[in-house]
This record gives sequence, structure tokens and C-alpha cells, in this order.
Amino acid sequence: MRKSGILLHIASLPNDYGIGTLGREAYDFIDLLERSSQSLWQILPLSPTSYGDSPYQSFSIYAGNPYFISPDLLKEEGLLENSDLEGIDWGDKRYIDYALLYDKLYGIFRKAYARFKPDAEYAAFTEENPWLKDYALFMALKNNYSGKPWNEWDKPLRKREKGALEKAEKELAEEIGFHIFLQYEFFKQWENLRRYAKGKGVEIIGDIPIYAAYDSVEVWCRPELFMLDDEGTPQYVAGFPPDGFSPDGQLWGNPLYNWEAMKKKAMAGGLTGSLLQRSFMIM
Repeated sequence: MRKSGILLHIASLPNDYGIGTLGREAYDFIDLLERSSQSLWQILPLSPTSYGDSPYQSFSIYAGNPYFISPDLLKEEGLLENSDLEGIDWGDKRYIDYALLYDKLYGIFRKAYARFKPDAEYAAFTEENPWLKDYALFMALKNNYSGKPWNEWDKPLRKREKGALEKAEKELAEEIGFHIFLQYEFFKQWENLRRYAKGKGVEIIGDIPIYAAYDSVEVWCRPELFMLDDEGTPQYVAGFPPDGFSPDGQLWGNPLYNWEAMKKKAMAGGLTGSLLQRSFMIM
């Protein structure tokens, strides 16, 4: 059966907050696809952007991009008020200013977090997603180190020494909770949108990067699964050979997977989840 659709990333949807979100504009686009007899909506990776603001360089292979959380939906939840969103200059609507988004959106999200009251649904989300703990700690530490990559943190934290991690978890508990909250809100909005699309007969086609980013929680937590030296520096990095679009080729900078280490871990039952699935898809 032949199908047709449109490639349009969430970020490109028009709204008043500097970047497309999982809010009303996404639902309107699904309605447009239905009216146009289109059954496919292809998007780019939904993971948090890091170096270069590219969706193919992410802090995590599991997490969702907080920029896509709709402030309007947070307002409907009672987590934001009209006054929280008024008088903000979101810049030129013709392009996305990620520096401005970082300054503006996170301030808004922190106001929402201050009003948030955990419930049973939130507890279930944290229980069902064990990756959250490491991710939230990673992001809290990045914030504490003014955004520096993990390989520039103090050595006990770079090496994930137990005492250093436990101390950081206590000192950064509030910030850790904030990043877990962001993931909860992202995935709630994302799942609601997916259900709506399915009800309209629209399939959302996703995408994932081939490699994990060097400055990611996965590389920080599982360095043995990547081709790094004893200091955590990549021995080899990913790229692309020259072609008609890029005469000089491309240097992506992602550390290559240590396939032998992954194979041994998998055989021993010590490698599970998305990183394992990604590895075998590539293999």
C-alpha cells in the first residue's frame, strides 16, 4: 500500500514561543495532514540538542527536548499563568534563536516546576524510566559547571566515583528534580500528541542519530562501551567521506562504539535498553 506525507520537524511549527512545540500548532498540523489525505508525518530526532543545537548531537539517547514542551499546555495544567508568558521578546520568527530560548524558556519552566505537585502518574513515570536518574544528575552537573562537557568536570565526577556522585545527588537534589519534571512533561505531551495522530490516521515517522554524542550521559556513564582512552578521550570519531554535497567530507565528532565490549556485555546479559537496541540495529 502506497502512502504519502510531509517531512516537517517539530521545531519548524509556527507559534509565539520562538520554536515549534507539542502544543496546539502540532495538533493543527495533524488536522491539516488529515484534510490533505496525507497519512505520514516525518520528523527529526526529538532528543535534547547540545553542541551546535543539532538534533543529531544530544545529551541523551533517551530524553526528550524540553524546548518542545508547550507553555500553553503547561498553562492548561495550572502550572503557568498568563503573566508568566507576557512581555517576552522571542526574537525574529523567521529562525530559531537557541541562545534566547535557553535564557527565556528555562525561566518559564522553573516557574512551572515551582507549582508542580508530584502525583501517582509522575511516580509511575519515574519508576518506569530508570535512565532518568543518571540523565537528571548529568544535566544538573552540567548546569553546575556552567554547561561544560563532562570531560572538563572535576576528576571524581568524571570518573563517577561513588562518594562524589552521592554528594552531588544531595547538593543538587532540587536541580535534579527539575530535569525529571521536564522529561515528565515532555513525554506526557508527546504521548498525547501521538494518540491524537493515530486517531486521525496519521503515522509519525521518527529518526535517531547513528551515534551517541561524546558529551552525553551515555558516554559519561558507560565509557567502556565506546572507543575512549584511559582519560576518556575518543580514540576515533565518526564522520562521512567526501561526496557531491560535501567535497571535504564531514567530521561529526561522535566516539565510535566499542563493538567487542558491547558484544561481551550483551552475552553476559549486562547490556539492555535503547543503547543495546541501537547497537544491534547498526550492526
